Amino acid sequence: MTLYLLRRIASAIGILLLISLFTYVIFFLLSPDPAVQICGKTCTPDRIDQIRAQLGLDQPFWQQYLEFIRGIVMGRSYGKGTSAVSCAAPCLGFSFQTNESVLDMITARFPVTATVAIGAAVLWLLVGVSGGLLSAVKQGTGWDRGAMMVALAGISLPNYFLALLLQYVLVVQLQILPFPQAVPFAEDPVRWFQNYLMPWIVLALGYASMYARLVRANVIDTLGENFMRTARAKGLPAPLILRRHALRPALTPVVTLFGMDFAGLLGGALITETVFGLNGVGKLAADSIAKNDQPVIMGVTLLAAFFVVIGNVVVDVVYTFLDPRVRVKSA
Repeated sequence: MTLYLLRRIASAIGILLLISLFTYVIFFLLSPDPAVQICGKTCTPDRIDQIRAQLGLDQPFWQQYLEFIRGIVMGRSYGKGTSAVSCAAPCLGFSFQTNESVLDMITARFPVTATVAIGAAVLWLLVGVSGGLLSAVKQGTGWDRGAMMVALAGISLPNYFLALLLQYVLVVQLQILPFPQAVPFAEDPVRWFQNYLMPWIVLALGYASMYARLVRANVIDTLGENFMRTARAKGLPAPLILRRHALRPALTPVVTLFGMDFAGLLGGALITETVFGLNGVGKLAADSIAKNDQPVIMGVTLLAAFFVVIGNVVVDVVYTFLDPRVRVKSA
């Protein structure tokens, strides 16, 4: 198990290095000159050369990339002499627009994104798994057909449309909820919950619909297996059969899907955060794209990649506990 975990961690580090290389090539080789963007339209060539030297852009590409990686691991300095600016590890650089540390900008916005992701994940797991299990048990009934129709609609509706629809109905027409505003939990827990309720519903609806359909299909397949007939023949109670023998193998693919979905949301829910005006990582990415702020875009991209890769590792480890067959192969 330890050797398997070490192999997965080494593989994750290699993947993250490849992703960092690709993103660095895209944002710093294929994009407009950062020095020109920082300097502005009325800048002189000498000033552009000074900015390039300060950012280290006058060095060969491989040296720039290795310096970028060293900054993430050990920290680095921008510029030379008395004008040098220190950036502690993990250094993701400084914004071209505000000159703020990219790491500080992401750290300040991450709690909002984490709140959106965790709340939506809890909601879609509860609704998706329970709804899919109930539909499998009541296969062919009116409940099953109705639930699957709702699930199909949930998958089909775009997030931005549902977000605008909820705001119009719940905020403008019915006035049940207020317009989302940044209110800390400690200051007003009720208002804090109201602010995040609509983003949670918008994100959870699509995921819960997919999970419900997946759980339903897996449980129906499991109910037809020979070991399920044996369990019924032994006289085991139906709830025990569903919980212990049907639901556990049906949840194995759900674990994989959840790990990827949740990790992806931790990298920022761009559309949802933008529509509701939540100052999370996704909103930061949208604003940075509009301003072509390359260091911030790259920092958010690496953050999302980091969570997805780490989510893969966690899912693989959890698999070894859920499925003994995987445990044997990884030993």
